[in-house]
Amino acid sequence: MSDEETPPPPEPGADQSHTDIPLSYAGPSQMVMEEGAPRLALFGNLRRDPVFLDATVKQPLRLREALSALYAVVGSDYRYVPKDRTAYHAYRRMRRQSENLNAWQAQRAYFDWLSRNDPLAFLILDPVISVHPDQVFFEVFSKDEGTYANLSIDMDAFEVNGDPVYGTTNIDFSEALFDSIQRFRSYRETRLTIGQQAVQVQTDEHQTLEKQIKIPDSWLRGFLQVQSSALLPGDHFKLAPIDLYNVLRQLRMHADRRGKRRGLRVELVPGERPRIVLEPWETVIETSAQIYQGRQAKVIRLWGRRRLMLLQRMLPMIDEVEVHVMGSGLPSFWVLRAGTITMTVGLTGFTAANWSAAVQFDLLLPRETQDGAPLKKIVNHLSKQWFADRDALGKATKLKGSDLIEPLQSGCQQGQLMYDLPHDRFRLRPLTNEPLDMERLEFRSSRERLAFDLVNRRDAVTITTENRIHGTGIEIIGKAVIKEDKREYRPQMLLTDEGFVSRAECTCNPFRQQGLKAGPCTCLIGLRLARAIRQRKRSESGRAEKTVTVETRSFSRRHRDREEVYQLSLDRQKLKIRWGTAGQDLRIQQLQFLSVDEARNDYFARLHKLKQQGFLDASS
Repeated sequence: MSDEETPPPPEPGADQSHTDIPLSYAGPSQMVMEEGAPRLALFGNLRRDPVFLDATVKQPLRLREALSALYAVVGSDYRYVPKDRTAYHAYRRMRRQSENLNAWQAQRAYFDWLSRNDPLAFLILDPVISVHPDQVFFEVFSKDEGTYANLSIDMDAFEVNGDPVYGTTNIDFSEALFDSIQRFRSYRETRLTIGQQAVQVQTDEHQTLEKQIKIPDSWLRGFLQVQSSALLPGDHFKLAPIDLYNVLRQLRMHADRRGKRRGLRVELVPGERPRIVLEPWETVIETSAQIYQGRQAKVIRLWGRRRLMLLQRMLPMIDEVEVHVMGSGLPSFWVLRAGTITMTVGLTGFTAANWSAAVQFDLLLPRETQDGAPLKKIVNHLSKQWFADRDALGKATKLKGSDLIEPLQSGCQQGQLMYDLPHDRFRLRPLTNEPLDMERLEFRSSRERLAFDLVNRRDAVTITTENRIHGTGIEIIGKAVIKEDKREYRPQMLLTDEGFVSRAECTCNPFRQQGLKAGPCTCLIGLRLARAIRQRKRSESGRAEKTVTVETRSFSRRHRDREEVYQLSLDRQKLKIRWGTAGQDLRIQQLQFLSVDEARNDYFARLHKLKQQGFLDASS
């Protein structure tokens, strides 16, 4: 069973955990006409501290396209959903019942129905908006937990009227508001108002729009994780707008092939312009921006490329694109700059259904409980300044190195802070009015909690065999020793190049009884964690080669219009080598050595030789 196609249901007996967030608005956000000029009135949450901004927009068209792209991200959902007419029939019944209701009563009935039938649908309506001295920014997260977006607008884009009130709140952002934004025109003066009383609505009596949202913890956890991952060390390169256009055009003109690779492969060579390769067609796009400034040549495979189509409306407005990558299969951030407007989109490359990639993602961010004192110093400083870079925070709090980085990461994961990647600043942005329960958000399930505890035990989870199967993926066979059960289990999985688990087996009792119907067992999660930990240690500099006994590496080199690939798999005294042209059958050679040391020495000698010949490390 592939974890890409069917998301695992909750464990038997487990409740769907969620966080209740009450929202209250003085009215629905809307576009109003004042003396022939449009005014975009965004109502803030009455249950949070007041936030206010009244300004004239200098370039309405750029704001229109940026908000349209933001709305596309909010409503995007790339999870597979079979055809179901239940919601349509419920909608028909609701329409018959609401024929005699006024607009306010109908809207309340709609929210009540959504809270019972589709809690995730609420997430479309309520982005987080912050007003800071230097900019206004919106933050949203897609329904499928795969895309994070931050739209920041510099204060230079406005002619501010009056004194702004800085802070963070939620705004009522509905489909009706999106439709009204399309009426922005360059020849009409447009005003933007943000606040709890954004515009006075003439009604017979004062009525408040109340919403009680039940946000799934997995969604809230994903929002915090993706935003926090921008802090992780990585690499970056620049693209011209035409380069991104060429990528989107290829994706629009060609449908994905079932069972084939769907990655976006980036080839980075120092002193050369980045190359983007679209799989499985192997279409090479030679970029036209600046050359890559990194020190080491590498190949990085990015997932979630179809989500880039959400940015197409903003594409004609942008000046440059900056891409930040953490590694193959890990989150990537695409920064689109359009003058005073900047859109930052974070792509995880997987949805909530892909537990394998999600587990690998969990290892990126720290889990240790941090001392609250350093974080309080940072929050106190930002409560006065609202934003600051790392050096300014270090001077103000007298924290250095890891003593500063750890509370910053913890603050982002707790939703108190956010990292502004395009401007390299930290900002005060409380995601919710009340502190979040971080103990409940720490792990996705009780099995994941047990798996993390298992891999922290010495020799509890080990990888016995790692074998690359050409055209399929990597087969991983492990051993899990559970002291509580006094048993030894044998988990194994087939990990595709896209990070999905296409086949999984285990000898433990939970898997024998339920298989993957209730999600992966603790042994399988532990095996996936062990593989991710091994990959991370391998990428760290200075790792001793003498400790390697099982490993698989892939290399590639482009020669005109074809790509040469080289794959090496070390399994103790055995060494398997595959080489040839990508997309064709590879030649295979198997070598047997008398000792592990001889096999390891030959393995690393071949790796060094490939690098000298210009091959790029494409190991994911």
